[in-house]
Amino acid sequence: MIKIKRIYEDYSDMDGYRILVDRLWPRGISKERAKIDLWPKEIAPSNDLRKWYSHNSEKAKEFQKKYITELEGNSDSLNEVKNTTRDQKTITLLYASKDPNPIHAIVLQQLLNG
Repeated sequence: MIKIKRIYEDYSDMDGYRILVDRLWPRGISKERAKIDLWPKEIAPSNDLRKWYSHNSEKAKEFQKKYITELEGNSDSLNEVKNTTRDQKTITLLYASKDPNPIHAIVLQQLLNG
């Protein structure tokens, strides 16, 4: 099972293996509080793509397409995450945005569920 959760929410034992899916470390979160198992920055949206999107919902579909293209170009890193998490029963993808529907985390969830 792969869940998505905002990193500012409280840690839970039910989170399982915790993966931060943002390129930047979340403000105000200590490493102890974050309890991150993996932080594969390479699979997060590039800085250029993130800045272009700027949480503009009108760009959501185009962002998704561009992000998938970025991931296809970085398949080694994505495959590494898949291999690392293969034996995990529960995985939680963590993101920092206030957006209740973080597109990049949703795309990753779909790809990891494969």
